Amino acid sequence: MSPATSDALRRVIDRDSADPHAYLGAHPSAGGVVLRTFRPDATKVVARVDGGREVELHAVHPDGVFEGEVAGASLPLRYEYEIVYPSGTFTLRDPYAFPPTLGEIDVYLVGEGRHQELYERLGAHVRDIDGVEGTSFAVWAPSARSVSVIGAFNSWDGRLHPMRSLGSSGIWEVFVPGVAEGVAYKYEIRTQEGALLQKADPFAFAAEIPPQTNSVVHRSRHEWSDDGWLKLRRDAGGSLDQPVSIYEVHLGSWRRDPGNPEGELDYDQLADELADYCADMGFTHVELLPVMAHPFSGSWGYQVTSYFAPTPRHGDADGFKRFVDRLHGAGIGVILDWVPAHFPRDDWALARFDGTALYEHADPRQGAHPDWGTLVFNFGRNEVRNFLVANALWWLREYHADGLRVDAVASMLYLDYSREEGQWIPNRFGGRENLEAVDFLKEFNEVAHAAEPGVISAAEESTAWPGVSRPTYLGGLGFGFKWNMGWMHDTLAYFQQEPVYRKYHHHELTFSLVYAFSENFILPLSHDEVVHGKGSLIDKMPGDRWQKFANLRALYAFMWAHPGKQLLFMGQEFAQWQEWSHARSLDWHLLDEGDHGGVQALVRELNHVQRQLPALFERDDSGEGFAWLEPNDADGNVVIFARFGRDPEQDVVICACNLSPVPRAGYRVGLPQPGTWRVALDTDDERFGGSSAFAGQREVASEDIPWHNQRQSAAVDLPPLGVRWLVPA
Repeated sequence: MSPATSDALRRVIDRDSADPHAYLGAHPSAGGVVLRTFRPDATKVVARVDGGREVELHAVHPDGVFEGEVAGASLPLRYEYEIVYPSGTFTLRDPYAFPPTLGEIDVYLVGEGRHQELYERLGAHVRDIDGVEGTSFAVWAPSARSVSVIGAFNSWDGRLHPMRSLGSSGIWEVFVPGVAEGVAYKYEIRTQEGALLQKADPFAFAAEIPPQTNSVVHRSRHEWSDDGWLKLRRDAGGSLDQPVSIYEVHLGSWRRDPGNPEGELDYDQLADELADYCADMGFTHVELLPVMAHPFSGSWGYQVTSYFAPTPRHGDADGFKRFVDRLHGAGIGVILDWVPAHFPRDDWALARFDGTALYEHADPRQGAHPDWGTLVFNFGRNEVRNFLVANALWWLREYHADGLRVDAVASMLYLDYSREEGQWIPNRFGGRENLEAVDFLKEFNEVAHAAEPGVISAAEESTAWPGVSRPTYLGGLGFGFKWNMGWMHDTLAYFQQEPVYRKYHHHELTFSLVYAFSENFILPLSHDEVVHGKGSLIDKMPGDRWQKFANLRALYAFMWAHPGKQLLFMGQEFAQWQEWSHARSLDWHLLDEGDHGGVQALVRELNHVQRQLPALFERDDSGEGFAWLEPNDADGNVVIFARFGRDPEQDVVICACNLSPVPRAGYRVGLPQPGTWRVALDTDDERFGGSSAFAGQREVASEDIPWHNQRQSAAVDLPPLGVRWLVPA
């Protein structure tokens, strides 16, 4: 045995080899082909060569290294091993007889951070190589001394399947014959210090149900049936001029089986019930709190440990595909909350993955989030950006998601976010902007919109960062939409005031129009507003029970008429009293009470009527689609405005809001054109739980009386704490 062979033998035995394939497997020899395998605890190894020849391998090291020569043979050589243990005999193909499953172009693109189909190369993939079925494993761990794949197929013994390093790329790979879908696995990583870590696969396509933490080999069997939906989405080219009404949902608590309130519905049950409900209610999209696999349910999914695997709490990965497919079949788009800002510190997941700060920054002033106790992605590293961009494409392509809402964008944009002086590091220009994160967000949006035309990208961004929803070629971040957090804060602050004090807060209701067209906005009344002691929306409203419901109905009608797209968190569409909890179902029994059912009926009406009125969605991004009629009646708690579609003569809606409990009969309203106007929506209608105070007035005729800077006007009855929409008859 040469010194080189002896050194390679020692490294394999010590689990310290970066290239086990160089020693193990089949290699040419002077007399033919020599076979070597490392099978600790085996008592005998026999090689069966294709053609019927048997060669017994002999132990060349007491730790379990066996070697034998196939005389006169040449490479390539097909063979299998029969391995005898005290507990039994096993027959298997040699993992070290197969070439790498990544090519030079793959390795190059990974290093450049531009491999858009990275998920096709890294992770666990069931493959057929030269007629042999098995699973290829590949993982990025550049600072590891060695990496092995472990699982039930090798008794979780890291000695049996060491992986080969693909050089400076930092990628390790091995093909293991006989490993099929459904098998649990992890990577065993030896650090430079010699410690052994067991890590879940960052590219795992399936994961075990918590508290188990293993990754699972998965191969999709789902056949999609939504080609028509995807074509419509592509042809539409975006949602700016379309009605978009989003129902925000946490799958685990939306609805549960009353007979098993502790159990959560599976993807198929949720698909059937949620698709029917959203279609009936008129929502165009659902937005799901993160469905990526996460160990702690109390994080609501925002602390992700498996970025490529849907949570197994509701079923397998194909179950989630069926869920999306069925919603598409019902005409409902699916937007996913996505968390590229930070990840948890679980020692079996991404944190210090190869013993070093790999996905995160090493310096806690950059790599640790002070509010959430999580770690911040290192956006300056090519491979990390590639991981995240490829992950976004994975959900858009593999799961046919219609959009991604990026969580916590503000925390990404600013280096000093939630940090005091001395707790952060300025950028290269001395500023507080995270330039690497900005570049990543631009890249994500450019790639996503180019690869999947028509998808939605939305930013939850709470600061005044300019151009969040402007194209990157104009200096923006490239998002399709930005959540209008300012509108949400100001509007809720106004509505929480007793009407007698609202005149002092009138500007909070009107201020949003100062900047309404600076971005493409989504108006969110999200889960964040009904947790952590904030109470539900109905509970925020002032007054007695009737007034609370009237205020909430008025808020919704104002919101649906306001420029921007709408988002409403589940349970608020029927005025749930309790603050939301992820651990229990929504209070659906409240629908037995008329006023709760009335709010639900109103939201249904808002969605369906809005679709029929282009003025309420065609020009959400343009000031030409909006005009104030009465913005200044603070004493009366009245605001009135007009919305216009592309054809302002035909498509116009007047939204008249009386946000005081005083009925206002004959309130004069300026009209942009003469004729008869009908009441398209009245939140005071008894169908919605209102008083029907002015039910008799279903139409008004314009008069030649100039008002509100309009040539025409009409006397309109405004119900107490009510909103009316008027359209040309």
